[in-house]
Formats: sequence, C-alpha cells, structure tokens
Amino acid sequence: MSRPDSTNRDRPLSVGLLALPDTTASTLFGLFDLLQGTRRDWQMLLNQTEVASPFRPLILSRDGLPLRAANEVLIQPHVGLADAPPVDVVIVSDLAVSPWQPLGERYDIEVQWLRERHAAGATLASACSGALLLARTGLLDGYEGTSHWGYCESLQREHPRVRWQPGKALVTSGEGQRLVMAGSGTSWHALALYLIARFVGAEEAMQMARINLLDWDSTSPLAYAAMMRTGQQADPVIARCQEWAALHYESEAPVAAMVQMSGLAERTFLRRFSQATSMSPLDYVHNLRLEDAKQMLESGELPVEAIALEVGYQDAGFFGRLFRRKVGLTPAQYRRRFGVLARRLSGVASED
Repeated sequence: MSRPDSTNRDRPLSVGLLALPDTTASTLFGLFDLLQGTRRDWQMLLNQTEVASPFRPLILSRDGLPLRAANEVLIQPHVGLADAPPVDVVIVSDLAVSPWQPLGERYDIEVQWLRERHAAGATLASACSGALLLARTGLLDGYEGTSHWGYCESLQREHPRVRWQPGKALVTSGEGQRLVMAGSGTSWHALALYLIARFVGAEEAMQMARINLLDWDSTSPLAYAAMMRTGQQADPVIARCQEWAALHYESEAPVAAMVQMSGLAERTFLRRFSQATSMSPLDYVHNLRLEDAKQMLESGELPVEAIALEVGYQDAGFFGRLFRRKVGLTPAQYRRRFGVLARRLSGVASED
C-alpha cells in the first residue's frame, strides 16, 4: 500500500484521536496541537502568512458526547465513531490505568472500530499505554510492539504473540508499516514527528521540532525505567525472601541464601519465586543491585569500579556489560545523562 502524500492530495490528511474516559488530556491535546500546527506555525512565525495544516485532526469518542478525561479535564469530541468521516490515521493516546488491571471488555466497541479502520486502509498508532487498547485488536500478533516500560511486562503476559520491545521509543509494524507505536512518556513527541515526516515530509517535521524544542531522543527508555516494580502475587514465603534480598542483595550467593531461608526445595523455590515476581531470583537480585547502582551514579562521583563492589559485583567488567544490557547505557553514559539532572533537581529542592 502506498503512503499518503500531502503534496498530491486535494484534502487534508484526516487523523482521528481517540478519546476515552481513561485518556490523559496532555497527550491527546499535545498530539492535536502538533498536527494542527504543522506547516501553519512555521509560516506564521517566519513569513507572516496564514496557511492551513496538511493534517485535519479530529477528536473522536464512542458517542461524540463530552467526557471527562482521567485527570478530570473536560473533552469535547468533534464526532462519535458511528458518524466519523473516513480517517487516514487513528491514534490511541495514553491511558491512565494500572498495568496490573487488564482492560477487559469495556472498550470492545472501540477495539472493533479500530479493526474496521485498519481494514479500510488506515494507519493505527498508539502512544505510551495506549498500546493496551491497540494490542486488543489482535493486529499486532506476530509483530513487534512497544509501550511504556511499566506496561510491557503485563502486555507480554496478556499478549504473548507480540514481540514487545520496552527498549525502543518507536516501533513500526504490520503490513505496509501501518501499525506505529510510541513507547514511554513523552515518546509521543517522536510519534508526532514520525507521522509528520512520513505523511508530509522531513523538512516540515524538522520545522515542528525546532518551533517546539523537541528532540527525537535516541536514549533507550530502559535508562529511565524503575527496575523494581510491585504488583506480585501474594506468597508470604517469597515475600519474606524479597524483604531479605532488599537488605542483603550485595552479599555473596544471595540466591542460595534465599533458598535456604525459604525452607523449600530449590526447584520449588525457583518456581514459586518466578510465579510471584515474574522473574528469576537471579534477575531479581541483579535488578536490585542495578537500581542501587543507578542511584549512586546519579548522586555521587564514586568510581564505577567502586560502585560495582558496593552493590555486590567483584568483576567491574561484568557489571558494566550487565548494566548496559539491562539499562541501555554504559554506567559512564548513565552518569553523564542523569547525574547533571539529579544535581539540578536536588539544587532546586534545597533552595529556600
């Protein structure tokens, strides 16, 4: 399928922005503003001319009636799904829902509408946790997908046929690359720039980046991720081992110590630990150690080799390789990127 080209169109490219009660207004309206301002804002600022955007963004909802977003902002959709005009692109913006609570069937009407739009030739896109809805269409099965790093674990369980990539800020998949997904947080900026570049042109995407001080950041979202997250199934024996690990993760052979503490056979312990935490005991210890290492890199100047020893690694080379594989940056790169930010924020917090 050929990609729409605004230079050869007699109408603007129609983009449907799907609004739901769980939608966060910032991403929904941010995407709307960037698409509406494409070409128009640059010409207004530099040439004092008024031109229209090559996009026609429309906010759509199930019934077209006003609704309150997850953060209580009132949204007035342009039209309901049944009355919506043909759309070239549909975007599901992020949803303020827990990754531990499946969406279930409450948005099945929207899911079916998304399938129908895709079958009619539309490109479907999601921002951040909007992947929860897009995945329910089944269109991602067999392809790569991405979402906020906090959701990829639960998405993997619920949609195991999708190859989830939490380390990627943007993924394009499917026949004709008509499935586009942005990852964590403000990766929706990258989604907007991608859509502008793909359907209008690189020059105008760059113009919007320059006007709005946007950057298509190449840093892996994993660098921002919290490596330890709750949401485990209750298991008092494993919970006691987790509490011990949180205080003694730097000790030698912590997994063996937890097995002994549990009083379980090793195979039984490994199975129950994995069921309770969705990771192996060794990965759990690695994550505890790396999370603490990240804090040390952000807040101080201790050499990387010393940090490795502090968190339990005798081999600094192994620590560096593991850190890069798990975080997406070397320890030195992580310190350069986040140490400055941490110090600036600490300075602001300490101001009288």
